[in-house]
Amino acid sequence: MTETTFYKKAAKYWANVPATIDGVLGGFGHITDIDIEGSKKFFNYILSLEQPPKTNLALDCGAGIGRVSKNLLMHYFVKVDLVEQDEKFINTAKQLLGENNAKLGTLYQIGLQHLKLQKKYDVIWCQWVLGHLNDYDLITFLERCNQALTEYGVIIVKENIAPTDEMEYDDEDSSVTRPYKLMEKIFEDANLRVIASEIQSGFPDDIYPVHMFALAPDSVTQNVAVRSIN
Repeated sequence: MTETTFYKKAAKYWANVPATIDGVLGGFGHITDIDIEGSKKFFNYILSLEQPPKTNLALDCGAGIGRVSKNLLMHYFVKVDLVEQDEKFINTAKQLLGENNAKLGTLYQIGLQHLKLQKKYDVIWCQWVLGHLNDYDLITFLERCNQALTEYGVIIVKENIAPTDEMEYDDEDSSVTRPYKLMEKIFEDANLRVIASEIQSGFPDDIYPVHMFALAPDSVTQNVAVRSIN
């Protein structure tokens, strides 16, 4: 499959998905509360670090209808920007979050492979979206994120992880699920290091394991040991 086909097929898939929580979660809307609680626990740990990120500005990548922004990020940050390539999702996010919401920042309608970051962010949150980038574009995207962090800023990645050492392709939504070792290699290639990780608990047994990673630039020295907080 060509790179263009890979991205076009994904865009076409999401164009036909309803702008609802059940839609953006692939029929698993019932797990949203468990997901948000797991993310809160993980992020609260990040904020407890000796050199935590500030909470002025966050970026929600692959924001969909604003589920994570509304239920998580806006509880912590002064402003939240959103990136989402699907027009109907962006429009629904505006309604869900409220266009006059003082915490709502800029909404970017663009794919992450084309996103050029113009601001500095305290936290860049990437959840269930990086599987829609090929390896090269994912590394370059993470490199751009790396350069767009404020002092002690972090990138949070929350993604499905393949249970084997092989990358798995989903033909329906044109996405990939990467194994743990490949994710580690991609982070390393983007000059990022894992400062904390956790496996989301409480999800159904018949879905992929979901891992959370907090990434900091390799050049930044923090007195944090890489650890799992399960």
